[in-house]
Amino acid sequence: MFSVRADETSKQSCRHTEKVGPKNNNSSCTLPMKYFIETYGCQMNKYDSELVAGILEGAGYCPSLRPEDADVILVNTCSVRQHAEQRVLQRLNSFKALKLERPDLKIGVLGCMAQRLGEKILVEKPFIDFVIGPDSYRNILQVLNGVHSEQRESSPKIFLNEYESKETYADVCPVRVRGVNAWVAVMRGCNNYCTYCIVPYVRGRERSRSAQNVIEEIRRLVDEGFVEVTLLGQNVNSYWDGEHDFADLLAMVAKVEGIERVRFATSHPKDLSEKLVRVIAENEKICNHIHLPVQSGSTRCLQLMNRHYSREDFLAKVEMIRKYLNPVGLTTDIIVGFPGEEEDDFRQTVELVREVEFDSAFVFKYSPRPGTRAAQFDDVVSAAEKTRRLEEINTLQKEITKSKNRQLIGQRGVILVEGRSKKSETDVMGRLETNKIVVIPNTILPKGKLVEVTIVGADGVTLFGRVNHQN
Repeated sequence: MFSVRADETSKQSCRHTEKVGPKNNNSSCTLPMKYFIETYGCQMNKYDSELVAGILEGAGYCPSLRPEDADVILVNTCSVRQHAEQRVLQRLNSFKALKLERPDLKIGVLGCMAQRLGEKILVEKPFIDFVIGPDSYRNILQVLNGVHSEQRESSPKIFLNEYESKETYADVCPVRVRGVNAWVAVMRGCNNYCTYCIVPYVRGRERSRSAQNVIEEIRRLVDEGFVEVTLLGQNVNSYWDGEHDFADLLAMVAKVEGIERVRFATSHPKDLSEKLVRVIAENEKICNHIHLPVQSGSTRCLQLMNRHYSREDFLAKVEMIRKYLNPVGLTTDIIVGFPGEEEDDFRQTVELVREVEFDSAFVFKYSPRPGTRAAQFDDVVSAAEKTRRLEEINTLQKEITKSKNRQLIGQRGVILVEGRSKKSETDVMGRLETNKIVVIPNTILPKGKLVEVTIVGADGVTLFGRVNHQN
């Protein structure tokens, strides 16, 4: 969960598409119209919340630290799994009491759940004032002006995406939390239609921002003090602006003065090219970390998932990556209990995990999404069997991660300092280019600094380091 913090936001001087609503000419943010955004789900959702914050602050709204103090509460939602939707619904119910206390409070649902459920949200939860899909955020000021007006009953309360949306928000300036790393969405939507995935239905087809537009945003980020950027897309490897592919874009971003590190997410195995991996190898600023979701180690299941590659294809991609990148952090996503996944299919996934030795893996039980092809499949795997398979792969992966991390003890690497450790105010944490977290105990280092360390210990997914010298 992610919230836009009122005391840590960073505004950028770029053009907003619409300037209506309450105006704010007071930098102390004393206007009565305050907003609170709570975000669930993926990195793209976090970026979208930053876009919405940019639109609102461009119109004079101010961020609130707490929903209790806000005039507008926005919940940016995720539909990728049923559990994610249940969490959101429970959270929405918690806002009902606030609405009863303050009838003028406006509550809006944004994102993928808004797009998937639409009017159903307003019918089942009448205390919700409006729903807006991921490509319709430009309408939020119109909606807010409507719900605050005397004509609020007749004002539109639902704005959903068009299937062939061309929206990229290229001219909207996000409001970000100050820090080291910034998300930058370079494309939106997905054309792959994996049978289990709701994303193409709620976020539409692929469309890319121009490379020049992306570079301009990153230059502004440098001016704001950011030193690392993560380029985002549902399938970032399929980026194409009519002239540049993703490898071209990565190389361009790496040349931006002031940017120390470049990351990206997420890659689809079928679109991961040798050209792209060579660009990573040739550019020191581009981190040697690739998140490559395999989903299953069974070619039969991959076909049922409509993934467009086989087990052998995936292993060939891994071999190619490790040919060019050493060291490299290789992480993945895995679904267990997909309809029709037999024990032999699952065993093939286990063996693939053992063979590849991922640095980490996000393992999920299959969750049927209404409207997707897989939701209509028969041969459903039982809940108990899904749990067993999940636990087996998680146990195996934990052992692999521990073993790989222990092998790093005594080796040197460079971390980008991100700040204090979450577990101790006296410790500093940062990441290696392979995306591994390193904690430096009992020290003080400035955020955004590249520091050479020696790995002196490993505990599960966390490494411990000692500073060698500061660059």
